[in-house]
Amino acid sequence: MGWPVDSSQADLLKARTEEELKALEDKIVDAQENLGDTEVREALTEKAQFLCKIGASKEDRTKCFKAAEEKTVAVGHQLDMIFSQLIVSIFDGETHAMRDLIEKCKLLLEKGGDWERKNKLKVYEGVYLMATRDFKQAADLFLSSVATFTTTELFPYSTLVLYTVITTLISLDRVNLKKKVVDAPEILTVIGEMPCLEQLLNSLYHCKYGEFFGALPDVADLIKMDMFLAPHHRYFLREIRKVVYSQFLESYKSVSLAAMASTFGVSSEFLDRELVSFIVSGALNCKIDKVAGVVETIQPDSKNTLYQAIIKKGDHLLNRVQKLGTVIDME
Repeated sequence: MGWPVDSSQADLLKARTEEELKALEDKIVDAQENLGDTEVREALTEKAQFLCKIGASKEDRTKCFKAAEEKTVAVGHQLDMIFSQLIVSIFDGETHAMRDLIEKCKLLLEKGGDWERKNKLKVYEGVYLMATRDFKQAADLFLSSVATFTTTELFPYSTLVLYTVITTLISLDRVNLKKKVVDAPEILTVIGEMPCLEQLLNSLYHCKYGEFFGALPDVADLIKMDMFLAPHHRYFLREIRKVVYSQFLESYKSVSLAAMASTFGVSSEFLDRELVSFIVSGALNCKIDKVAGVVETIQPDSKNTLYQAIIKKGDHLLNRVQKLGTVIDME
């Protein structure tokens, strides 16, 4: 960021780090020579956590945690060490490492594990799914963690509520949104700390579309300030607009473009460009009559869609059979 480096302070911090690392090494050696496996494990774990704290290389951290795991028998202690590694992987943005560690946790939980660690894993996995843009599964995990949240080492409860509301807004239908989010006591106690998010949620459910678009820019700023949601802010803004347009159009067979724009508090030109982009991508089942200035909804034909999907899969299968037949003839 272009900040000047205080060399004396940097040297002091480096000396303190080296001093503490030496003390931890001495503690490990003492435990190995004079104490038992439990004390060795605790000393190795303390060093591994310190390496995470100072931002040591992945190789050094992994090596230390692996040494500690070899001395660990209890499933609970093994899970705690994996959670420590998960935190570092999450903040480093290493999604592959996150996935591998989560799978490792699941295997250990099959052998045993208390409810608190199982609930912790739901939050960690939810963050991983959100980071990989699987908002639907992330929403399910966050919803199941709202009443039993204990993962304060990762983020505070208010942040969990933020993630829960953001992921559910674009993944739940209106009925389930009210049941699981809008009327959820745990969410109601905290969402007031984020007025723009509360307004966005309630305006979407109560169909107050002008208020919805009024709150959307502030929620977008909230998302951009979050390290996990920031990479997905454009995706969220597109998906939430698709949700709100679909919800509005479900109530009409046709509606004038000007009336719809007035309801949303935007210009007709802006709304026209918005709807065109969603229609072309197949996200909205409607068409625009530019001459009459009307938006007409098209009721999806589920039977015809299913028929077309079967035909497409059948053609694909026939092509594969023909290719296989060619190979067999050649042999």
